[in-house]
Amino acid sequence: MADASEDGAGHRARLRQRLFEGGPEALLDHELVEYLLGLSIKRIDTKPLAKRLINRFGGFGGLLAADPNAIARIGKLSEPTVAALKIVQAAALRLLEDQIREKPVLGSWQALLDYLRADMAHEAIERVRVLFLNARNELIANETMWEGTVDESAVHIREIMSRAVHLGATAIIVVHNHPSGDPSPSQQDIRLTRDIADAGRHMRVTLHDHVIIGAKGHSSLRAMGLI
Repeated sequence: MADASEDGAGHRARLRQRLFEGGPEALLDHELVEYLLGLSIKRIDTKPLAKRLINRFGGFGGLLAADPNAIARIGKLSEPTVAALKIVQAAALRLLEDQIREKPVLGSWQALLDYLRADMAHEAIERVRVLFLNARNELIANETMWEGTVDESAVHIREIMSRAVHLGATAIIVVHNHPSGDPSPSQQDIRLTRDIADAGRHMRVTLHDHVIIGAKGHSSLRAMGLI
């Protein structure tokens, strides 16, 4: 009878074959995680651990976006094991970001939303990201400006406009996440949006949109008629 390590190796080989033959959709979420865990955990069945991690962090995307220390505490995972999960997140974000570089962002809107959801939908704290665009609406820079509660602070607005001028940007898209999962804009979000738009008009920097990302979807304040 084969021992546990041989059974595990055979199972991973079968997962690998399904992936090669059927492509990314051939494996379920927990099977992807199971395979990744198996890269550094060689002698145990990683399926129960994979399912526990996905359940703990609310899904595959939530697991990949989770803090490395929080992941490590589930099952006392080693750094190489956690790194196997985080490198997948890094690669996915790099691939998605490539879809919006060197082309007009407004013409690649769905690709932009895909990137933003992957990057921000499962964040545990609020984070404000600004996309700086040139006159052809191509991405110049994609930067996190601050973390924490979003407000209409004049300091934050000055930071955005100063950075836009420094980069030679003519337009910006502001993005932030709602850790609650609900992307509906608050009154604070609306005030900040209008204050940024007003400041941009004085600096000849157009606010194209303010997008709010949550696990339940996204909101565009321009589409809602709030800009």
